[in-house]
Amino acid sequence: MSNNSNPVGDWIAARLPIREFWRDHMTGYWAPKNFNFWYFFGSIALFILVMQILTGIWLAMNYTPNAHLAFGSVEHIMRDVNFGWLIRYMHAVGASAFFIVIYLHMFRGLLYGSYKNPREMIWLIGMLIFLLLMAEAFMGYLLPWGQMSFWGAGVITSLFGAIPVIGQPLEVWIRGGFAVTNATLTRFFAWHVVLIPILLLGLVFFHLMALHRVGSNNPDGIEIKKHKDEHGVPKDGIPFHPYYSVKDLFGIGVFLIAFAAVVFFIPGMHGHFLEPDNFQPANPLHTPPEISPLWYFMPFYAILRSIPNKLIGVLSLGAAVLILFIMPALDRNPVKSHRYRGPIYKLALLVFAFTFLVLMYLGGLSPTPAHADIGFRFAELYFSFFILSIVLSRPHGKGFYLGTLVLALALIFVLDWLRVGDIPIHLMARTWWIPALYWAVFTILPAFTNLNVPKPVPERVTS
Repeated sequence: MSNNSNPVGDWIAARLPIREFWRDHMTGYWAPKNFNFWYFFGSIALFILVMQILTGIWLAMNYTPNAHLAFGSVEHIMRDVNFGWLIRYMHAVGASAFFIVIYLHMFRGLLYGSYKNPREMIWLIGMLIFLLLMAEAFMGYLLPWGQMSFWGAGVITSLFGAIPVIGQPLEVWIRGGFAVTNATLTRFFAWHVVLIPILLLGLVFFHLMALHRVGSNNPDGIEIKKHKDEHGVPKDGIPFHPYYSVKDLFGIGVFLIAFAAVVFFIPGMHGHFLEPDNFQPANPLHTPPEISPLWYFMPFYAILRSIPNKLIGVLSLGAAVLILFIMPALDRNPVKSHRYRGPIYKLALLVFAFTFLVLMYLGGLSPTPAHADIGFRFAELYFSFFILSIVLSRPHGKGFYLGTLVLALALIFVLDWLRVGDIPIHLMARTWWIPALYWAVFTILPAFTNLNVPKPVPERVTS
């Protein structure tokens, strides 16, 4: 028997495939050797998920899901429970940190084409995780039973009532009645603490299994499995453990430093992470001057608010999220990474990121006609990116690009005509050039230049 033999470990290994699992998914999982900082965010997101579950368990031990007692129980946690203030702040700040990391993780997927063959399933499961995270955050937002939580939940759940035929029954079912009441709080608590976390853990498991099935993408968008040595090991791969496991621990350490700085010194982040109105108990008889969601919902809230018709606004909000699911079908360019795409596509990605940030800013402004109009323009840019992904999937002739420009300008005119009466014409006249310039740049440049022609993709990964 070997001197390194561990009887207890051998007994367990004979009954559970722990060693095989460790070999297949850690020491024997070959990852590309050229990962950069963008690849920190997946492991950080997993760490935050675990942290949110653990802090949530501790909070649930002292929270009372009752409309008359919920606000007081949160105050009890903050004032009387040992380190309750720390756990509550970790959970609240962790929610915002989660969305920051997830948005960066998703943007990395767009940068390096991680939604393309053979990783479509990874992307689709990831988008389901994103949807569940939005639901989880919304359910948890109501639990403190503060003034903004109460009224925000009422506004958001009322949106389901705009859906034809099933809207009203669905709204009543979600609320547990005709208004936000104790029934709403108890079912939101059950969904937030039990149902959605179970679904999230299951989807995260399948997300990782799908990833390990086809292998990780890399900044070059090259499949490392195509080049193996005589032992079947990818020439451009290195074992995930210890190389990337140690690297990820370093990334998590840097994250924890920034996270601790926010938790201990500025947990409310000037009202963006914890809103001042939520430190007041819910009052059904007093409506806040402005009702707005937390910052991570604001881009989609800005799209909703920029459209006068409630039904079309709700459908646009849903489309803004759901359109991400079909990104693998929209962008059919064989080149994955933006490194080897034409400069015009790189510019489109930058404009898309800028558009998302502007919508986030507009979602926090007061609902004036001017803000609604500029929000509508940037909503047009948001959806234009996905249409542009089809246009830029491969080079076309001049006629195709110029025809696309004419169709885009015609659609902009029709959408403005439909808004006449809801938005002053002089406001639309000041901003129509924003989507028009967008389409002019992204159709005329590839029509008359080589800016949409991709670079040669190397056979092996680069440093």
